[in-house]
Amino acid sequence: MANVIKLSKVSFAYERSYILDGIDLTVAAGEFLAIVGPNGGGKTTLLKLLLGLLEPTHGEIRIFNLPPRKARRFIGYVPQQGTVDRDFPVSALEVVLMGRLAPNSFSPRYQRADYQAAAAAMQAVGVGELADVRFSDLSGGQKQRTLIARALVGKPQLLILDEPTASVDPQVEQDIYELLAQLNKDVTIVLVSHDLGYVTTHLRKVAYLNRNLVVYPPGGNVSGNIPHWYTVNNGFGRGV
Repeated sequence: MANVIKLSKVSFAYERSYILDGIDLTVAAGEFLAIVGPNGGGKTTLLKLLLGLLEPTHGEIRIFNLPPRKARRFIGYVPQQGTVDRDFPVSALEVVLMGRLAPNSFSPRYQRADYQAAAAAMQAVGVGELADVRFSDLSGGQKQRTLIARALVGKPQLLILDEPTASVDPQVEQDIYELLAQLNKDVTIVLVSHDLGYVTTHLRKVAYLNRNLVVYPPGGNVSGNIPHWYTVNNGFGRGV
């Protein structure tokens, strides 16, 4: 399989303090990778590097064999729900349509194809009937599905998600992961999560990040080793 993501000896420092150190990572087309780790371990920083929002201090990052900034058109991104203004007066459909906006565009002029793509994306994630509902009136799970639809509406080849099941109940969490498993048939997925329980028992490839990265491949003892890493490192604190 072709590589979608390749990091070679990537390090990142804030004012000489290293947040990430010597990261090597390869994600092949069609894989589903979950990255877990404590707050302050570098998960958010790694996402920003993958999205081209930060440049590594050392090392090289390639997304579809391109620098991240040049690969953005291939990437769909789902931020944490807490970063989204839940009370902004827009419908679920309007939120999804935002994924069709060109970069730096502030005057949306949607075409019929945009509306068709948005409707298809909403149908694919199970919120097609909620198009006209105000986003702020949706449940937590419905909001998350709507944000996933927004990321999918541009037909990305790589889907990156930041804590997609934060602040939802266990049943919604399971539903979201089942949805992502279905989407993974057509798109490569990378997500970061604090949820050890589900990702270590249901996903085939999991990485633990706490400044350094340890990848547990298919067949590895993920559920046994990662909780041990949490206990030993006990690194809960400020997210970076």
